Amino acid sequence: YITIGYRGSYTIGREAQADAKFRRVARITVCGKTALAKEVFGETLNESRDPDRPPERYTARYYLKFNFLEQAFDRLSEAGFRMAACSSTGTCAFAPEQGGPADDKIWTSYTEYVFCRD
Repeated sequence: YITIGYRGSYTIGREAQADAKFRRVARITVCGKTALAKEVFGETLNESRDPDRPPERYTARYYLKFNFLEQAFDRLSEAGFRMAACSSTGTCAFAPEQGGPADDKIWTSYTEYVFCRD
């Protein structure tokens, strides 16, 4: 199994969908066995947060050097993985302290995709 996760955020004002402002994915995290993550993502796997992890051990501290979910999904598919599950959570807060109108809201979310290979 390999789990891919990312945090996202966007702002919605009074007009809801008309003026939603989305931010790009800042970082895609990788959780799984070190050897498996290296097999799938190769040189695009950033190991700086857990550099000396043994190949047979699990880690949740790696992330990818690119920011496109589709690219991660393509690499997993090419390595024989299929999506087994996904989950997402979200929270909302008003954002007047960030210079926006008092009725703007900032939504943040965390999404995970679980992939498995038979």
